[in-house]
Amino acid sequence: MSFQLPKSKLPQVGTTIFTVMSKLAAEQGAINLSQGFPDFPLDGRLIELVNEAMQEGFNQYAPMPGWPALRQVISEVIEKTYTINVNLETEITVTAGGTQALFAIFQSLFSKEDEVLVLDPSYDSYRPAIELSGAKAISISLTPPTYSIDWNLVEHHITPNTKGIIINTPHNPTGSVFTEQDWVALEKLALTHDLIVISDEVYERIIFDEQKHESVLSRKALRNQSVAVFSFGKTFHATGWKTGYIVASELLTKEIRKAHQFMVFSVHTPTQVALAAYMQNPEHYLLLGKFYQRKRDLFLQTIQGSSWQPLPCKGSYFQLLSYKNFSNEKDTALAEEITIKQKVASIPVSVFYATGEDHKVLRFCFAKKDETLEQAGKILRQF
Repeated sequence: MSFQLPKSKLPQVGTTIFTVMSKLAAEQGAINLSQGFPDFPLDGRLIELVNEAMQEGFNQYAPMPGWPALRQVISEVIEKTYTINVNLETEITVTAGGTQALFAIFQSLFSKEDEVLVLDPSYDSYRPAIELSGAKAISISLTPPTYSIDWNLVEHHITPNTKGIIINTPHNPTGSVFTEQDWVALEKLALTHDLIVISDEVYERIIFDEQKHESVLSRKALRNQSVAVFSFGKTFHATGWKTGYIVASELLTKEIRKAHQFMVFSVHTPTQVALAAYMQNPEHYLLLGKFYQRKRDLFLQTIQGSSWQPLPCKGSYFQLLSYKNFSNEKDTALAEEITIKQKVASIPVSVFYATGEDHKVLRFCFAKKDETLEQAGKILRQF
């Protein structure tokens, strides 16, 4: 009897677009503005601190919730930033990056028959994580150029099975940020329908034009039913370290840790020890918004005079460009064509929609060296 592959739990899922476009960029020798990672070095002092931690013997398992000193400094930073108190023992869990955090959340808090609302375009791990938990992802599409949320439409999608909603601010891929009106509307819906709010805030420090990021943690009415996800990789230019953390009420944290401990148990100890020391200096994270705003502005400056139409970008390190002015091609086809012919790789925004909606928009990552952005801009200016 021949072996038969078990029924796929994710039949619609293939290799992620980020892997596909980065591979294509490498094969074509193209400038890679597709995958969201910096091409510049992180602070050498942070690397030294990791090495020092290893040399000093911090090489065994950390406690499952995270290194105590790191959770302590996280608690202190949250208090300074959002003027709220978070218990480091019962409300903070260090994770192997934001994606693992999301999987732990969905696996522990949702199950078969549950529905979770997802606002598209959205990070591509949301739906698979929801579906692997047995729950169903209910997608609600937002449209350019502002990608603003129609909260009446969101409420229209709520059923007796709706148990949660995931939000992302600052937003990947659009660069939009939540307004006070968004928070008020979300709070009303969540309290009325008893929804768990999962707030993806991995770009919390990357926000522009004098705007201020507000966390779901600041909404007192939602504290008991919300979960916030953060990423050290995004903040300290070290995406390959895969280190982040979850902040949630004690009740939710207790459940989330049940899943977390059997996924990774604990996160790389020397990295946690190093981050605990590195975060003692607020300048290491408070200046990040200005740093990336300058890069956003430089990228936009380099494409001035072209037919690309920049859409508003208020946060994250992604800039959306509409190409309606010069092409009617599918965004997936144009992204591939530009990578091969013009040697600049991007991400087609249709892949962030469950429905594959194509608004003729590509996403470009500007977390790159100035010379990389200038070189890419020179090419894109030809359109």
